[in-house]
Amino acid sequence: MPEKKTLKKGDKVSWMTSQGRTQGTVVKKTTHAGKIKTHKVAASNANPEYIVKSSKSGKTAAHKATALKKT
Repeated sequence: MPEKKTLKKGDKVSWMTSQGRTQGTVVKKTTHAGKIKTHKVAASNANPEYIVKSSKSGKTAAHKATALKKT
């Protein structure tokens, strides 16, 4: 079984967007459902998501650990 990714606040990560790969920093891990602007964040204890801040735009977004690559 593959090892689960562990990311923490301050980790530098990258992820794919429609414009290509972008980079940013992990702000926090969340296990609660919620919203970022109009985007629904479907996080739970079983499926946590990471709030990341883009280095380029300064905007925040939520991503699953599988979508993030530690840089």
